[in-house]
Amino acid sequence: MWEDRFSQEGYLFGEDPVPFLLKYDSLFHKGQSVLSIAEGEGRNGVHLAKKGLEITGVEFAPSAVAKAQKLAALNKVDANFIQADLFQWDWPRNSFDITLGIFFQFVGPDQRNLLWHKMLEATRPGGLIMIHGYTPKQLQFGTGGPPFVENMYTQACFKEVFGSCKTLAYDEYEAEQRSGSAHVGMSALADFIAQK
Repeated sequence: MWEDRFSQEGYLFGEDPVPFLLKYDSLFHKGQSVLSIAEGEGRNGVHLAKKGLEITGVEFAPSAVAKAQKLAALNKVDANFIQADLFQWDWPRNSFDITLGIFFQFVGPDQRNLLWHKMLEATRPGGLIMIHGYTPKQLQFGTGGPPFVENMYTQACFKEVFGSCKTLAYDEYEAEQRSGSAHVGMSALADFIAQK
C-alpha cells in the first residue's frame, strides 16, 4: 500500500517538517544522532539534517527512500536513508541521542509496542524518545491516519512501554494540519517525549 502511495508524483506529505519538530525545536542540537523510523519521503530527516544533526531514517517503501535521498540532495545535506522492514531490520542498541517516530500508526498495539521497545533499546542512556501521532478522537475528524481506534495513542499506551523513563512532555490537543495532500484539516494529536 505505502509503495503505491509514495510512488506517485510529488511528495505525499509535502516537503516541510511536521509542526511537532518546530514545537520542540529547542531539544534538537547540532551533532546529535537521530533515528527516525517510518521516515517516509524525508521531510523530517532533511529538516533536522539542515540543523546539523546526524540522521538515520528507516523506511519500508523504496520510492519513499528515493524521494528522501533526492530531497536531501536538493537541500545539500547528508542523511542516511535506509530501505528496510522495521520488523526485520537489525536495530542498533544504545546508539542514538534521539529516536523519533512520527505518524507511524500503521500497526496495532502488539506490533506498535514491539517497535516502541526497539526505539527504547536503540536510544542511548540519557537520550530522548519522541513520538507524535493521533489520539482516538482523530476518528471523528477523519483527516489522516488509519480508521482503527486501537492504533491511536493514549497516555496509558505510552506508560505501558516507557514507564521506566522520565516523561518530559505529554500533550493531547487539536490543531490544523497542512502536510501535503495526505494530512489536511483539523486533527486530534498527541506529543510524547521521554528520557531514557
